[in-house]
Amino acid sequence: MKEKLIQEVSTAMAEVLTVEQMAQLNGVMLQVISRYTVTQDGEQLTVNAANNERLLELFLSAKQVEGCTSATIKYYQSTIRHLFDKMKKSVKDYTTEDIRAYLAVFQRKYKSSKVTIDNIRRIFSSFFAWLEEEDHIVKSPVRRIHKVKTGSQVKETLTDENIENLRDSCTEIRDLAIIDLLSSTGMRVGELVKLNREDINFNERECIVFGKGNKERIVYFNARAKLHLEQYLASRKDRNKALFVSLSKPHKRLEVSGVEVRLRKLGKAAKISRVHPHKFRRTLATMAIDRGMPVEQVQRLLGHVKIDTTMHYAMVNQTNVKLSHRKFIQ
Repeated sequence: MKEKLIQEVSTAMAEVLTVEQMAQLNGVMLQVISRYTVTQDGEQLTVNAANNERLLELFLSAKQVEGCTSATIKYYQSTIRHLFDKMKKSVKDYTTEDIRAYLAVFQRKYKSSKVTIDNIRRIFSSFFAWLEEEDHIVKSPVRRIHKVKTGSQVKETLTDENIENLRDSCTEIRDLAIIDLLSSTGMRVGELVKLNREDINFNERECIVFGKGNKERIVYFNARAKLHLEQYLASRKDRNKALFVSLSKPHKRLEVSGVEVRLRKLGKAAKISRVHPHKFRRTLATMAIDRGMPVEQVQRLLGHVKIDTTMHYAMVNQTNVKLSHRKFIQ
């Protein structure tokens, strides 16, 4: 490559330099260029891409060892690769200004919310902090990019009347069992679909679920959920070990999307907007705190690592705030 570069310069200068000058120029170029590594632009991009990809794979492997779910790892991977595609340079050369510019352009182009932009920022922060800890870079360029102020929104929960209307909309005992299990346990939909028949302890009205990071915890269900679960399992003719299966043959394990679609359909029939599995989880957290359950116990029930997450889920009833104000503040 060095010889090719010298030859191209010599050819370009041949018409303006004498033979002696050309020989002198070639000698100087050979002496100077010998101290550097020379590659074509395309070759350098390929090298950068390969190095970036290797570091990304190492980072994702570290996250997997830490217990991140496959869905989280895929999200990390796609988010960081999008950055690589838009900024074709070595990760070791990324600057704070590069990351800020990327986030600004991303927000304008995709009309992303502040929550989305902050999620991307957190992923970049995790990646570059890991590069710094592993001595691949001197300092993370995301250090000086602060958390995006997203504000707070009051998220909807289901009322007792909503849940009763959803139950009335059910034409299948399976759907009734799903609604009762979600509303009484507050489990995640991903935890629900992983359950097997043998996981249910009907005597104690409890079951063990595997949450984020494959952490197990015990959740509890009420008498109504127990009754409808027993009726649903008694009606089953298949031998699938899964707790919930599709209604049609070959009765495969129900997937997350299947639960979401079914609940959306039931919500539409009951004329309730935006019915989804997570709404049951938020409703249980709100109801539990609203009725006096210590927030630490709600945290354990939901399987949250940080108590701040639990408080984020739970929306305290404003009427109770008013009554408490009258009771405690004279």
